[in-house]
Amino acid sequence: MVRRERWVVLLTLGLLQAFAIAVGVYLIAHGTEQLPVPTAAPEPTPTPIVTAGPVLVGAADEGPLPAKGTLSALLGDALGDPAVGGKMAGAVLDTETGETLFDSSASTALTPASTTKVVTGVAALASVGADTRLATRVVRTGGTSIALIGGGDPTLAGPKADPKKRIYPRPATLATLAARTAKALRASGTKSVSLRYDASLFDGPKTAPGWKPTYVPEGSAAPVTALAIDEGRVSPEMDARSADPPLATATAFAALLEKAGIKVNDNIRPGTAKPGSPELARVESAPVYQLVERMLTLSDNDLAEALARQVAISERLPHTFAGQAQAVHQVLARLGADQGVEVHDGSGLSTSNRITPAALAKLIALAASPKHPELRTLLSGLPVAGYTGTLHDRYDQSDSRAGAGLVRAKTGTLNGVNTLTGLVYTGDGRLLSFAFMANDVANPARTIEALDKLATIVSRAA
Repeated sequence: MVRRERWVVLLTLGLLQAFAIAVGVYLIAHGTEQLPVPTAAPEPTPTPIVTAGPVLVGAADEGPLPAKGTLSALLGDALGDPAVGGKMAGAVLDTETGETLFDSSASTALTPASTTKVVTGVAALASVGADTRLATRVVRTGGTSIALIGGGDPTLAGPKADPKKRIYPRPATLATLAARTAKALRASGTKSVSLRYDASLFDGPKTAPGWKPTYVPEGSAAPVTALAIDEGRVSPEMDARSADPPLATATAFAALLEKAGIKVNDNIRPGTAKPGSPELARVESAPVYQLVERMLTLSDNDLAEALARQVAISERLPHTFAGQAQAVHQVLARLGADQGVEVHDGSGLSTSNRITPAALAKLIALAASPKHPELRTLLSGLPVAGYTGTLHDRYDQSDSRAGAGLVRAKTGTLNGVNTLTGLVYTGDGRLLSFAFMANDVANPARTIEALDKLATIVSRAA
C-alpha cells in the first residue's frame, strides 16, 4: 500500500477533514464485491493509504529521516513519565529502510494484549490468502439425512441478526443457507430430514493457554469452534455467549428449515460428514482481507481466533491452538519476522503471549513495504486516531490531539497491560512504524494517554 513515490497531501481540520473521512469510508466500503472464490490472492497493485484528517494519496518524494537525537529525547521523556509506572518499552522504524530510529528496551518481550492481532493478520494474509472465503455447507449424508458443516466462519449471522443493520463486511446468513437447502430438498422431493451438525474442522480445547476462566462467561470471547452464529453470542446485541455454539447454530438452522416447509426430526446431534458427501447448499464469508480489516478495527477476538485457526489449516498443521501457534511462527519465519514473537492464541487474550516492540514495529513495516502488497489490508484495518474502531474516543488530550487523524494503530488492553502499534507519516512525509508497550500498569488511564502522546510525538518528528 505504500511506495517510494508517494503523493502526500496534508489537509487541515474542518470541511476538508470531513471530506477526507468520507473518502476513507468510501474506499473501505466499495469495490470489494466481485472477488474470486476461493482462489489464491493475485499480486495486487499497491494502493495509497487513506486516513481521516490528512489524506495520504500517493506519490511525492520520500521525506527526510527525523533526527534520531531529537526523537529519542522527546520519546524518552514521555516513556519515563513517573505517573505511568510499570515496564515500558518502545521502537520506531523507518518503513523504507528498516532502520531503527528509536529503541527503548525494544528487544524486551512483553505481554502484547490485542496487538497480537497484528501477528494474526499478517499470518492470515500471507498464508490463507486475501481472497479466500470461509464456507458453511449443508451436505446429504444418505437418504433423508443431512449435515450442517462449519467452515470456521464466526461472522455467520443467525436469525436474530437485524437484516437492515449496515455491517462491514456483509456477513453470510444462516437464513440464506436454510432457504437454499430447503429449495434443494424440495427439488429432490424430500420433505422431512434428520439433521446432524459437524464442527470437526477445529480440534482440541475450545479455550487457549493463558485464557482466564472468566473470558467466556463475561463475553470476551466464545468457545472457539468451527460452527457458530453471531460469534457464539446468545443474541447479536449481547456479549453473553453460548456454552455450545455448534448446537445453538444447528438448532436455529432446524427452525429455519421448518419455516421453509422442511420437517426436521427432533434428534439433532453432532456427527462427522464423510468427505465427498453431495453438497446441497453453501454460503460464504466475506474474503479474508475484509475479515482482517474487521478484526483489527474492532479488535474482534472471535474473528482473530478463527483466522489463526485458518492459518493452521493452510499450513497443514493440527487445527488446534498449539497447531495455530506453530503455523503462525512458520509463516512469520518465511517472512523473516518471527524473532521476538511467542503467541499461544490469535486474539491476544492469552496472558502467556510475549512479543517485543521491535517485532511489532517490523511487522507493521513489512505491511507497508511495496515488496509485500499481499499484506496491504493490515494497514487499512488499523483504527484511525480519534475517528475509527478502538481509537475513536482517544486523542482528545492536549498532548495527543495533534495526532488525531494522523496516527493509525492497533490497541491492546488487558489487566495491567496497555500497548499500541501502528504507523504514521512525519510532518516531512517520512512513513514510520512504531510500537509502544506497557506492562505492570498501575494507572491505565495515564498509560493510555502516554501511549497516545508517544505516537503523536512520532507524527511530529522532523
